[in-house]
Amino acid sequence: MTDNTVKTRWYKDAVIYQIYPRSFCDSNGDGVGDIPGIISKLDYLKDLGVTCVWLSPCYKSPNADNGYDISDYRDIMDEFGTLEDWQRMIDGMHQRGIRLVMDLVVNHTSDEHEWFKQSRSSKDNPYRDYYIWRKGRGKDGKKPPNNWTSRFTGSAWEYDETTGEFYLHLFHKKQPDLNWDNPKVRQEVADICNYWFDKGVDGFRCDVITYISKDQRFPNGKFNPAVCGDEHFVIGPNYHRYIHELNQNSWSRYDTMIVGEAQGITVKNAFDAVDESKEELDCVFTFEHQTQVDSFLTTVPKKFNLVKWKEIFSNWQALPQTCWNSLYIENHDYPRSLPRYGKLEYRKQVAKMLAITINFLRGTPYIYQGQEIGMTNFEDLKPEQYKDVVSIQIYDIAKKFAPLKPIVRWALNKKARDHARAPMQWSAGPNAGFTTGTPWMDVNPNYTEINVEEELADKDSIWYFYQAINHFRHGNEIIGKGSYRCYLPKDKRVWCYERNYNGKRYVVVANYFDKPARFRMPKELAHRSSKVLFHNYEGEIPLADCKLRPYEAVAFEIE
Repeated sequence: MTDNTVKTRWYKDAVIYQIYPRSFCDSNGDGVGDIPGIISKLDYLKDLGVTCVWLSPCYKSPNADNGYDISDYRDIMDEFGTLEDWQRMIDGMHQRGIRLVMDLVVNHTSDEHEWFKQSRSSKDNPYRDYYIWRKGRGKDGKKPPNNWTSRFTGSAWEYDETTGEFYLHLFHKKQPDLNWDNPKVRQEVADICNYWFDKGVDGFRCDVITYISKDQRFPNGKFNPAVCGDEHFVIGPNYHRYIHELNQNSWSRYDTMIVGEAQGITVKNAFDAVDESKEELDCVFTFEHQTQVDSFLTTVPKKFNLVKWKEIFSNWQALPQTCWNSLYIENHDYPRSLPRYGKLEYRKQVAKMLAITINFLRGTPYIYQGQEIGMTNFEDLKPEQYKDVVSIQIYDIAKKFAPLKPIVRWALNKKARDHARAPMQWSAGPNAGFTTGTPWMDVNPNYTEINVEEELADKDSIWYFYQAINHFRHGNEIIGKGSYRCYLPKDKRVWCYERNYNGKRYVVVANYFDKPARFRMPKELAHRSSKVLFHNYEGEIPLADCKLRPYEAVAFEIE
């Protein structure tokens, strides 16, 4: 493509499916998911109604953080396959009308990347300024430069004996942060993007992109028992300038979608970050709704507040059409939505309720692998099963303080990221049909009841419900362009909202709790004729006045 490419905003009518490649499908029996495994499931994705795949990192990596520590941005991890396999995969996707969005992890690299090997070798190496190096404090210079903490616990600074200085790592110590104040680094990132665009990639999901600009004075952060320093690098001093520059040097030259993992971006500053006139990101993953069920590194449970939940979604829906939404409740960084948002004895109803309420909103919906079959958390996740670096490091800290161990175990059993990273459950056969070998991490024991084969055999399953909604959304102007109005915003049990486009209306009503809830349609909508579009229970339901069953949800079309 050329610099004259017009962005079609194709993503506004897309259904995106996230693949965590290590856990999706293993083709060769080594216990690790791979690209040929993905290729074998492309027809499955097409049948589900998926029109785009977000592929978590598949680049060369020593896997200190499961691929989010990249040692070569232009090659594929050996465990996953080859560049030739990758090309067959994207060609197969495009043949089926499925686009591909790759992960772009450029706040940091692996410490095994050639840039960092050169950077740490001497202070006068040409690559030294590709990373952030500072002298330590104290007489011996071995105290960290400031009190900033890693998102993975501990100091964000690591002392390196070779040159006697510290390098910054906001995540694992094997993930040194790039110095975006160096224009050579910014050009390297643009070149990486263009390399993949020229191979056919349709967009990027930008990992922790709001961390790229740091306050180069490196002052201490305000005291925080969880993390320190955020105010000095989350949407830092040059963030908007650097993102706009990257947009001009790469993203805008292709028909792409760029979605940012965007800590610090809320509805209050979203316009400056994603409005099309700004020429920065196309959309973001906001964390506001996730904070209604998580706190402290996402590991401490929090009582769900439906009133606040509705307010957050309603505020984002109120943004102009030029500020696009990302609609998600699951990904690789959070435990499964079941049972986060509902009790497992109502697994099917809860999954369908969430599918209705999220998918009738304006924005691009994301399905995380296994969400479409209602995969759940482990019932009892043991410390020896932890594979995620966050789980391991938090539990290692707890082991030093015996009274904390049971508390941390309890919290991780509910909130660990490991829950979402367990292998995909394809069948009731050995290892859930994921691999013929020994899986890299344990399969959830409930795979014998919850798996793709079982779902496809049941016409009333969660899978078919997602398939129907996915197809219903395609080209639907009411969902894509309609106005949004939340009714009864202070109701603590029921979410009711309307979508309206040129006089055509959808109304969604959902009981978010496990007890019956009385619902009376607002007078503006009462006594109108209606048709049920989607309903997660059998039987008729009146539009005007009804008693909603536990987790009951319905989408009406009304005259």
